[in-house]
Amino acid sequence: MNIAIFSGGDSSEFVISIKSAKQVLKWLEAAGHTCYLVEVKRDKWTVILGKKKVALDKNSFSFLNKEEKVTFDFIWNSIHGTPGEDGKLQGYFEMMAKPYSSSNHFSSALTFDKYTCKSFLKQHGILTPEASLVRKELETDLEAVAEIVGFPCFVKPNSGGSSFGTSKVVRMEELQPALEEALQEDREAIVERYIKGIEVTCGLMKRGEDFTVFPITEIIPENEFFDYESKYTVGKAKEITPARIDEDVSKKCQEMAMAIYKLTSCSGIIRVDFIIKGNQVYFLELNSIPGMSEESIIPKQVHNMGLEMPTVLQQVIEDVMGT
Repeated sequence: MNIAIFSGGDSSEFVISIKSAKQVLKWLEAAGHTCYLVEVKRDKWTVILGKKKVALDKNSFSFLNKEEKVTFDFIWNSIHGTPGEDGKLQGYFEMMAKPYSSSNHFSSALTFDKYTCKSFLKQHGILTPEASLVRKELETDLEAVAEIVGFPCFVKPNSGGSSFGTSKVVRMEELQPALEEALQEDREAIVERYIKGIEVTCGLMKRGEDFTVFPITEIIPENEFFDYESKYTVGKAKEITPARIDEDVSKKCQEMAMAIYKLTSCSGIIRVDFIIKGNQVYFLELNSIPGMSEESIIPKQVHNMGLEMPTVLQQVIEDVMGT
């Protein structure tokens, strides 16, 4: 098939998305497809042809390559952040009747909004740390926020996945500056209770009615928490797969990840982050477009399972296409 690999986007995660997309392109070409990188930056969508960039016609969803019109059979969505992870692009793909690799527009919007996702899952019995939502345009009662979450706590943009604008706050006087930093990234910030425990993440995908749940990864950051530097700098965090946790707790994490996948109507490959305290497993957040660069967790989990990434990506495509 002709596959468009969407990359870039309008968030601070632009560079990470490009890295993911280039790696995905190699895997999909290895699976036998003809692939084109599409770079998205606000209203400018371009197809990368070597050193040349060609405009993508959004009306016909095609481009001209040496006077030949090229159309796409499938879209692999590698955009972290808006507009690829929050449902906007998914809505466009659905209007154009083009099959794509990620969760639908509603599921993407729900899971991209950390506070709404936590609130929704909490109603379905999923354990998650207490949190408070702060909006840029509304006055914030810091005392009320602190009473809900306590200290230490985490302050982070309500939408976003690469830890830009995220801070750990240990005292009241640090709360306002942390909120200001988070609100530079997003119009909303989430303040979440700190749970001291083992941080883990679980990747998974669904094909038909059957789940493939990847081995759980334990994350031990060199910094105080799993911030941007820890995520994307080699040596700044230990990522141990499979995680060094009790087998029953591991099974609990995987079962919770599957339940969350179903509750939020996800599709394709996702990653769910948890914190473990004793035998309790707390949901932190869901990443519907997980990183696929060489430093990313999902490829490492897949390889640990004895699978190859071209095979796994092909399975996602076959599930979407119903083949």
